[in-house]
Amino acid sequence: MRYRFVVDAGRDPETGKRRQLTRTFATLREAKAAYASITHRRYEGTLVAPNSITVDEWLDLWIAKKAEDLEETTISSYVATLDRVRSKLGRIRLQRLAEDDVTAWALSEGRVRSGIAGTGLSVASVEMSLARLKDALNGAVKRRLVAVNVAQDVTIPRKSRKAERLTKTVVAPWTVTEVHSFVLAVEDERLRAPMLLSLMGLRPAEVCGLRWSDIDLDHGTLSITNTRTMMGNHTVVEKSVKSTAGERLLPLPGLVSDALRKFAAVQSAEERAAGAEYVSSGYVFVDELGRALNGKDLRGSVHKIMALNQLRRVRLYDARASCLTYLANNGVPDHLLARWAGHTNVKATKQWYVKPDVEDLRPAAVAWGGLVGEPTPHLMKM
Repeated sequence: MRYRFVVDAGRDPETGKRRQLTRTFATLREAKAAYASITHRRYEGTLVAPNSITVDEWLDLWIAKKAEDLEETTISSYVATLDRVRSKLGRIRLQRLAEDDVTAWALSEGRVRSGIAGTGLSVASVEMSLARLKDALNGAVKRRLVAVNVAQDVTIPRKSRKAERLTKTVVAPWTVTEVHSFVLAVEDERLRAPMLLSLMGLRPAEVCGLRWSDIDLDHGTLSITNTRTMMGNHTVVEKSVKSTAGERLLPLPGLVSDALRKFAAVQSAEERAAGAEYVSSGYVFVDELGRALNGKDLRGSVHKIMALNQLRRVRLYDARASCLTYLANNGVPDHLLARWAGHTNVKATKQWYVKPDVEDLRPAAVAWGGLVGEPTPHLMKM
């Protein structure tokens, strides 16, 4: 004789449909114990009905749900970071996914980089993917597809972080001297104005999204409200700035204001020469026919100038760090520094963009001399 029971497992939180569990046992004692356990978990709200959904299938559902509230570029980044996880974990049934599976991926997963197989993900990349996976599994817990988030306590070991620091080459932003060299190198460049805007600390997407209607040359101001960013290195997405703090009005330095006036005159001459072929896009960063350029174009133009003038190659985004580091070192108050950067508070500005080098620290070495009795420079005899 066998014993079977059917118990109400509650409603699906998404569809609202009622779910039932059917269990069969060889003895009445086993059936009673299982029935008591299931009903207890049901009333506690921890009962999870069996399902065959895979990690891949759940991630598809979770991303689709997220896409209702997040911007297209953000969802694109979610897809990219989770694709790293899918290769190893995607086919596993969600309810069979274990902490050991996630840990093994985090510590040993590799990818093809620059055509070389097996080069591992960076710690930052692994952490980004882990963060998204944890978010997705939290969603699965809320939907009662799984009982617990098995990735919640997975972290990158300290020794792995240290090993990466020992081997990773960090490219420092330009020094003040290097910035001066670049400014001289672009003196006669057609795109000098957009490049100087980058040196002002604007994000590349902000430079590309800037319109002439955002600039008031008479009053010397620049309004940042619009961006044009790259998605997947191919698609341009236009949108408003990423946050309320990012929407800001900045005064134009004289050098940038002069460059913008000259660039406006250049574009007027190009429009007259091109005639009907000219596209009046209204953007500042355009080609000779008025067509809006993108971040890839800006990056390529800057790197070309670096190569031609034998300047140390850095990321265009690091021009932002050079600007904000210089402003911080030269006494710009924290609240103004954050406002210039487009951040809610200065903590983010200083954490990610203020990167003093050894020469920036030189005044500290001079000041230390006073501690041990060395004469300060202005008191030293010549």
